[in-house]
Amino acid sequence: MLDSVRNAMRLPDLKRRILFTLGVLFVFRLGAHIPTPGIDGTAMSRLFEQGGVLGFLDLFAGGALRRFSVFALGVGPYINASIVMQLLVVVFPALEKLQKEGEEGRKKIVAYTRWSTVGFAAVQALGLSFWLRGLGIFSGTAWDLALVVATITTGSVAVMWLGEVISDHGIGNGISLLIFAGIVARIPEAIVQTWTSVSSGQMNFLALLIALVLMVAVVAGCILLQEGQRRLPVQYAKRVVGNKVYGGQSTFIPLRVNQSGVIPIIFASSVLLLPYTIARFFPGGVGAFIQRAFSPSSLIYTVLYIALIIFFAYFYTAVVFNPIDVANNMKKYGGFILGIRPGKPTSDYIEKVMTRITLAGAIFLSLIALLPTLMTQVMGINTFYFGGTAILIVVGVALDTVQQIEGQLLMRHYEGILKRRDRSGGLFKM
Repeated sequence: MLDSVRNAMRLPDLKRRILFTLGVLFVFRLGAHIPTPGIDGTAMSRLFEQGGVLGFLDLFAGGALRRFSVFALGVGPYINASIVMQLLVVVFPALEKLQKEGEEGRKKIVAYTRWSTVGFAAVQALGLSFWLRGLGIFSGTAWDLALVVATITTGSVAVMWLGEVISDHGIGNGISLLIFAGIVARIPEAIVQTWTSVSSGQMNFLALLIALVLMVAVVAGCILLQEGQRRLPVQYAKRVVGNKVYGGQSTFIPLRVNQSGVIPIIFASSVLLLPYTIARFFPGGVGAFIQRAFSPSSLIYTVLYIALIIFFAYFYTAVVFNPIDVANNMKKYGGFILGIRPGKPTSDYIEKVMTRITLAGAIFLSLIALLPTLMTQVMGINTFYFGGTAILIVVGVALDTVQQIEGQLLMRHYEGILKRRDRSGGLFKM
């Protein structure tokens, strides 16, 4: 990984993209420390000391929610809008047709997602402001309330824009890198809190040692999960075109065990946090019951969490991978899987294999996501929040970014070979 980054820094255009990405991440972290006017920071800190789901939300916001900065909502509204839009594309044929119209159709889908992000951000900002006002953390006139809502909504839209700018002009997936930066920024604080707990006797040294071993095991498991593949052997028939013979070689189709990456965990967390957040605005009665039911330590939350992770793993895999298209392309170029007839039997076989390995990947994702809860309940580790979900996101985003850098290096190396052959009078032309 370090060799890839070092080689990338030697190329001016790649170096510029990497430095641009780092600059945007710096702006994102800077915005996480700009406070929203009218918020009592001390009272806000005392609220987050109670723990619970707020700490989990703040982990993805990189501490912005704890400070209630202008980026307090982080990427949450954009993720919610993306979930809704992807579900609507499946439900409504008109949107599905629009998505298949090529670049113009995808641009319209992106525009709908952006406007939905503004709506989600405004609703969440209004709800949070009223909730903090009820707790006495925020006090002011109706104009002050409108100013806070406008500030938080604008900050969320700015975060969405920063993510898209990274994707377009930088390296890696912008939204994922923003989540990555928010988690990594909390590592020093996590180390200090853990050391303080060990020093004060709240956590014994043996529990810390076991937690560190578990972290190393989870990192190794995350890497295996992200890189794991099922390779389907493919044979291409020989074709004679003029005086030349094409095909006849053997290759394979790489089916990733975790085709959806960290998306299922992020989506499942966002969906389950929505009813909990809304219930906090209605204390007592049904609101209190929903808060208990959707608390991360409850059995209902755990069961729904696992079910949603598995659902989104299959859903996102179906969105990004189409066995029918793969089978049709193989048939078009004379390829076939040994023992399987081309066409529909091939697509059915690929879908069956993909279903099996996706289930295994989704179950492993669920185990990793539940690791922080297990560490808290079984080992009594309350401040060691840098658990499975965060590790999976950090590892997944880091591997994806490095792979993109290596892909850019390979492309430029290939272009260099073509240019050298062109200058030497070879057959290749640029």
